[in-house]
Amino acid sequence: MSRLALIGGTGLENLSLQDYDQETVQTPYGEVQVDLGRIGESKKTIVFMSRHGKTHATPPHLVNYRANIWALNELGVTQILATAAVGSLSTRYKLGDLVLVEQFLDFTKSRPQTFYEGGDSGVLHVDMTEPYCHSVQDDIRRAADKLGVALKDGATYVCTEGPRFETPAEIKAYQMLGGDLVGMTSVPEVVLAKELGMCYATIAMVTNEAAGIADHPLTHAEVLSSMKMMGKTVAMLVEETFQMIRLEQDCTCRLANEEAGKF
Repeated sequence: MSRLALIGGTGLENLSLQDYDQETVQTPYGEVQVDLGRIGESKKTIVFMSRHGKTHATPPHLVNYRANIWALNELGVTQILATAAVGSLSTRYKLGDLVLVEQFLDFTKSRPQTFYEGGDSGVLHVDMTEPYCHSVQDDIRRAADKLGVALKDGATYVCTEGPRFETPAEIKAYQMLGGDLVGMTSVPEVVLAKELGMCYATIAMVTNEAAGIADHPLTHAEVLSSMKMMGKTVAMLVEETFQMIRLEQDCTCRLANEEAGKF
């Protein structure tokens, strides 16, 4: 049975997960805990995963991305909706905006990015022409239209290693390369999902302006404050998306690992 997953955490306290049970999944990369339940009026089973842990104790560079995505696959998840706090690099995206991510630039340094490491696992050069699933994005747009929620798209997400914020010089370089938003979590999450043939889309929440753009020092407290203000809107959008999302994968995401033939 196909299942849907939500990867998020801080800032999504307004979500109403009903009739839920906790489940522990053993993976080759470690143990993962998730909640299974329903959101809002939807009768579909949702797998909720807190990326940083329920107490936000895991920094972005230490998130066990492979274990997380493997666990979702083990639970039968075919489509993933992720939320992410981001900083803006562009005047097109302002504080409080909700944005669909289209592309990414990867500036992470130490994160395992594949399930295919040679040997018995084989090798896969996964196609990332379309990193974020257009079909799931269409469902998010339909939900936003129904709710009257403003939603921007077309953004390029710059993923940095963290946990520190970026320097103004780095931000300037990312802008020159075409980056619109900056965050610390989308990669390798989106890549690993693609490797397992899963649909993945991100709703980015603009919570701050990046270094050299903002006229004040950056703090995590500012991010949390912004997310709290946006939380109710994001929760409504996520709930509505899961109500109308189509469980069938009518896209090419499920074929992404066909070349390796392992999963």
